[in-house]
Amino acid sequence: MLSSWAISKRALSHDPRNRSILERHSIQAALWRKRHPFNHAVEALKQQKLKRSKAGRPCALSRQGQVLVTLEYWREYRTYFHISTDWQVSESTLCRTVHRVENTLIQSAHFRLPVKKRLFKGLGTRPAVVVMDVTETPIERPKRKQKRFYSGKKKQHTLKSQLVMDPYTSEIICTFFGQGRRHDFALFKASGIRFHPETASLQDSGYQGIVQFHANSFIPKKKPKYGELSASEKAYNQELARQRICVEHVNRRLKIFRILQQRYRNRRRRFGLRCNLIAALYKYELKVS
Repeated sequence: MLSSWAISKRALSHDPRNRSILERHSIQAALWRKRHPFNHAVEALKQQKLKRSKAGRPCALSRQGQVLVTLEYWREYRTYFHISTDWQVSESTLCRTVHRVENTLIQSAHFRLPVKKRLFKGLGTRPAVVVMDVTETPIERPKRKQKRFYSGKKKQHTLKSQLVMDPYTSEIICTFFGQGRRHDFALFKASGIRFHPETASLQDSGYQGIVQFHANSFIPKKKPKYGELSASEKAYNQELARQRICVEHVNRRLKIFRILQQRYRNRRRRFGLRCNLIAALYKYELKVS
């Protein structure tokens, strides 16, 4: 995913500090080829600066550097200490910068996911099909109420992310988040997502009972006790898995950012915001590619 991002060396080389940073991160900067998302992120920071009545103390990094350090934090998910050492700023400055960039981008129309109302209106003139799946991100063991976050599937404490996507365009339509103990189907009911009656939804076996909420839903056939699946049922499960594999590919592309792959160390209240921003970056990449 990062291979589609580009950084202008000319924009970063004006500041001597950024010039030395760019030399150390030349390999990483060379991998980001397309400049559209990066430039829009920098422009969003500029507009947010103009809206503020009191500018306050200027940041130690340029706008390009602020966006770059935020992407580096999401992608590598090193500690603030190691990244701040590379960028020659303090840990508190880096933390404030990352939070400020995240809060600014989530308000920008370029880095925003479609609302779930689009699911009920339908996805177009063709027969609409959506794929829904849940992925888990490990977290540190909570100090309180540990059972709420313990996932019996992963055998560790996790946060769940529910993704709804269009298999034709690979676009993420909406997300929802919950604690690791909550079942996938319970997470769907809590999300309040409702599909258009003509929309076909594809899910895995974790959504047993979704037919009661949406009749045009498809889940794998369950093997009966002391029995076997017929040849037609096996063929149906294989075809359903073939059409659902696209959502697994999207999960893989999102988890290129190690903040969603490795053990999440930050406060859990910002997990959904960061996941939405990374999903919006993925959607933006699809639009400009």
